[in-house]
Amino acid sequence: MPELPEVEALREFLDGHLVGRRVARVVPVAVSVLKTYDPPLTAIEGADVTAVDRYGKWLDITAGGLHLVVHLARAGWLQWKDDFPATPPRPGKGPLALRTVLTDGGGFDLTEAGTTKRLAVHLVRDPADVPGVSRLGPDPLADHFDRAAFAAVLVGERRQVKGALRDQSLIAGIGNAYSDEILHAAKMSPFKPVHNLDEHETDVLYEALRTTLAEAVERSRGLAAGRLKSEKKSGLRVHGRTGEPCPVCGDTVREVSFSDSSLQYCPTCQTGGKPLADRRLSRLLK
Repeated sequence: MPELPEVEALREFLDGHLVGRRVARVVPVAVSVLKTYDPPLTAIEGADVTAVDRYGKWLDITAGGLHLVVHLARAGWLQWKDDFPATPPRPGKGPLALRTVLTDGGGFDLTEAGTTKRLAVHLVRDPADVPGVSRLGPDPLADHFDRAAFAAVLVGERRQVKGALRDQSLIAGIGNAYSDEILHAAKMSPFKPVHNLDEHETDVLYEALRTTLAEAVERSRGLAAGRLKSEKKSGLRVHGRTGEPCPVCGDTVREVSFSDSSLQYCPTCQTGGKPLADRRLSRLLK
């Protein structure tokens, strides 16, 4: 799933490629992609793009005073095109979900791999009209998100730290991959309860969060949209690297699997050398 660093890189890319250009048409191809119908997509035909913003993992393209708000979900992506075929896209079972064409011939496709379709596009008068945007917590890279603000969002939190970091209503933009990376940098177990964090551990976790995300954004800055996925994978230390050596201590990266996701961690760096219980594996062994 694209997370804050990749979506921020896409925002910067689109800011340089869309702003000042005019929308010719926006064509939904997948039935499930468009979540709003008033105003209609035709309302931004002929409108100039004036801004591209980001809210957590959401992109916001402003044109004609309206906002085309996009969430790429787990398997969605944006592909920039300098030109398009003359034949309009036909609805089908392929990955193409929505096409945006500019008057000069360029534009972008939104695609989504797999059979589970969660990519979402809203055309609204205000981004806050999108429920997923209105419920977002603070942006972890915003200037005002200091250590005190971080501590404030954790007050009363009873979950494990991994789950809290992924909760978009607490902190916007962090998903499965970067929560693993943040916790590895903080040398902290993903199963540690938030309410057990002491002041020093909160300091360490805050610094790991800010540094990990800022470095990932910097690595992605200036890359074309098509290169962002490979850059993300190459920069990850533990996520998606089960069985590989930890780049810090050399121990083997381990995994805990859940019904629809998994986490990766280093036992030596994060759990005192003790492997975490893999609940799915435990059930299989019963």
